[in-house]
Amino acid sequence: MTHPVSRTILLLDIERFSDRDDVEQAYLRRMLYDVTDRALETAGIDETLRTRADRGDSVMELIDANAPVTALLRALLTEVPMQLRALNRMASRSAQMRLRGVVAGGYVAVDDLDGWVGSDLNHACRLLDAALLRAALRERPDDFALCVSDSVYQGVVRHDHPGVPAADFHQVTVGTKNGPLTAWLHGPVPPAGEDHGERGAGEAPGGSGDRPAPATPAATETTGTTGDTGTTGDTGTTRDTEDTRNRPAPAAHRGAPAPGPVLDVNGGSVSFGGGSVSFGGGYVAGDQHGVTGGRVTGDVVMGSKTDGDRS
Repeated sequence: MTHPVSRTILLLDIERFSDRDDVEQAYLRRMLYDVTDRALETAGIDETLRTRADRGDSVMELIDANAPVTALLRALLTEVPMQLRALNRMASRSAQMRLRGVVAGGYVAVDDLDGWVGSDLNHACRLLDAALLRAALRERPDDFALCVSDSVYQGVVRHDHPGVPAADFHQVTVGTKNGPLTAWLHGPVPPAGEDHGERGAGEAPGGSGDRPAPATPAATETTGTTGDTGTTGDTGTTRDTEDTRNRPAPAAHRGAPAPGPVLDVNGGSVSFGGGSVSFGGGYVAGDQHGVTGGRVTGDVVMGSKTDGDRS
């Protein structure tokens, strides 16, 4: 075994990697390597200053102690989120990638089987797998959550170097099988007492390119009796109802005109001019008038309205 030497330890792990199939996992591994390489290049850390170990769903880098940690942290806080946003914006739902990251420092030795050993490395791996860090990533809109060891915070972060704002890091205690570890989480800390496990099985990754639209809140409206146009109720009473201004056209009318006032006729007939048209469900959309009972008086326009005779 080699003598232990001082190294900066960088760990990056893909969220919910095991939920993907083989093709998706292979793609995500390539993207993880690309993101890692670009971040380290941005920090000015070339391949001569680092050694990589592949852990399947994660990558582990041992970085020369002479490489600037401030430059590494700046790259992780800016370059990595930017790359993930760009990737997830164009990726399909199953190819979304979100990452947990840890930066730590300590002594690492290499054994006779080319394995890396050291208690500082073990502690960094415990931070990466901590439920608190998993919850932090799950509960924030960003695609990246970063945690640093106490030694990195005390030696680098707390001095508030440009691009590494100390105020954005918050002290946390992470429970591990080796006892509690003090660390510093970048960004909001998940509320205490909540389940800090992974998301439920089968849930989609939900990267920045896969955010659901916010639900439309229910509106409260006053209802009264309005003939037979489909809105009935006791005058002056209120009820919670869906905001009809944002309601799509009925399912039977794909490609209907732009949203506007809609009259659904569920059977019966609409009379105009000298005759009537009977149908089993329809609508009148646009600025119509004179709707009483089941009869429409005034112009009923289908298509564009032009001067002259209408057939």
